[in-house]
Amino acid sequence: MDVSLTSHQDFTPPFEPFNSFDICPLSARHTSVVIYPEQHSSETPISAAIHTSSLVHRHQARTVCSGAMSKPSSSASLLLLLLSAATLAATCLADPEPVQDFCVAAQRGSDATASLAFPGLPCKPASTVVSDDFFFAAHARAASTDNPAGAGVTPGNVEAFPGLNTLGLSLNRVDLAPGGVNPLHTHPRAAELVHVEEGEMLVGFVSTDGRFYSKVVRAGESFVIPRGMMHFQYNVGAAAARAMTVFNSQLPGVVLAAQSLFGAEPEVPDAVLAKSFQVDAEIIKLLKSKFRKG
Repeated sequence: MDVSLTSHQDFTPPFEPFNSFDICPLSARHTSVVIYPEQHSSETPISAAIHTSSLVHRHQARTVCSGAMSKPSSSASLLLLLLSAATLAATCLADPEPVQDFCVAAQRGSDATASLAFPGLPCKPASTVVSDDFFFAAHARAASTDNPAGAGVTPGNVEAFPGLNTLGLSLNRVDLAPGGVNPLHTHPRAAELVHVEEGEMLVGFVSTDGRFYSKVVRAGESFVIPRGMMHFQYNVGAAAARAMTVFNSQLPGVVLAAQSLFGAEPEVPDAVLAKSFQVDAEIIKLLKSKFRKG
């Protein structure tokens, strides 16, 4: 196995973060480590593991901050770093890479001849795929904001847009009335890029150490939310606001904080919620009444 250093800074695989987020200063983004696999007749278990993982993500690199490279490392430490990176490479993506040109999702149970996809939904037979399978018009219409939150979300995930199947991509339209909020929620399987197209929104998230990051984002501006962080969008303007939110997963999932805690079925015990929020059980009952279905 040949290990070398290169100056590519646009050749970075999406390694799984070990913290809420990891930002390198712009001045430090100059050095990357690239693993070039070479198969040998007498591989050790370690080199075999590196080679196997490298085959999954060939010739990949990760940007290394200059601070991490400021001191020379021993060859053993470098080998451990490379082994860890190579072993994790196979599981680092939000959605694994597709293995065909496209895999338009077949409706469940609608096509007995559909082929399997891993991951994702079964594929329509390629012979039945048409141009409209790659077209989605639902985002051209505003979602209703006539609800207590003053928010409407039009999903554009694989369940609504079958052409996204296996592509590792989805996007939603978010409409907010003045004072409306897309309530606190998380996406367990994807990071989110919020791009405001109209109006202005306060966009924020809370990291795992309890720190709150936020910014008022105006038309033409964007804000990124790391994967799994609790976040929201809040219309702070006097007029309606609209944003497109892009995810690096075909089905990012959504966990609404209040709905999950106070509207779960079967119910989360009152005593658990009362102790968790350090309030009286009667307050928990009141909150549950706001989210009870039916």
